[in-house]
Amino acid sequence: MQVIACLLSSMTDDPFDDDKVFKALGDPARRRLLDRLHRKNGQTLTGLCASMDMTRQSVTQHLGLLEDANLISTARQGREKLHYINPVPLHDVYERWVRKFETDRLALLHDLKHHLERKEDMTDKSASFVYVTYIRTTPEKVYEAITTPEIARRYWGHENVSDWTPGAKWEHIRANDERPVELVGKVVETEPPHRLIITWSAASKADDPDEESRVTFDIEEHENGMVKLTVTHDQLQPGSSMAKGIGKGWPLVLSSMKSYLETGTGMDL
Repeated sequence: MQVIACLLSSMTDDPFDDDKVFKALGDPARRRLLDRLHRKNGQTLTGLCASMDMTRQSVTQHLGLLEDANLISTARQGREKLHYINPVPLHDVYERWVRKFETDRLALLHDLKHHLERKEDMTDKSASFVYVTYIRTTPEKVYEAITTPEIARRYWGHENVSDWTPGAKWEHIRANDERPVELVGKVVETEPPHRLIITWSAASKADDPDEESRVTFDIEEHENGMVKLTVTHDQLQPGSSMAKGIGKGWPLVLSSMKSYLETGTGMDL
């Protein structure tokens, strides 16, 4: 099973995306579909129809509205079209509309955490995550933000260090005086400013090929001055600490990148 989360951060003041999210969540049938995907991610239309007391056409329409609001994403696996829940718009709604009015931050965060977490299928041979975010910037600035240490430090708190040529080593370094290396890998493919592929391992397990995963950054120009950034992290061991960390970490990092590139200020990770 491929575990995919499609990311769209709504960190600006534009209400359009929030309107779509609230409208999508306003229907009980669509909330039930999200509940089904939360329990078992990556389902086909047929599988979702079997759990809903409505016609196939109605389920298709509801899924279309959820996808338009970026609450779900779809991906082809062979001849099947699979549907995956995207928890990040809910996280953004929390950040924008709940957090500033909260009276008990820890309790709310605890509830949100358990609502958004996905359970991994332990029978899988590998797990993968795909995140998509739209940023009002240029492809060159996105590529620069990923590969330039001093820029990555501003929104990530870490530096990505390499000469970014195929076969070169890269290191993910905590940006402090001690500068410990946390992650390592090799550059597999580069096509600035549109594509970058790297391997990814914890520094302590760099010699174990079973612990190595892969990250692909695809950067495309989009309409209205936006850039579509797709981050695919695959070849992960299901249920591993790395897979669990990736599922929580990438949405925060990419939201912070979006905020930094659009406003000049990243999130406090």
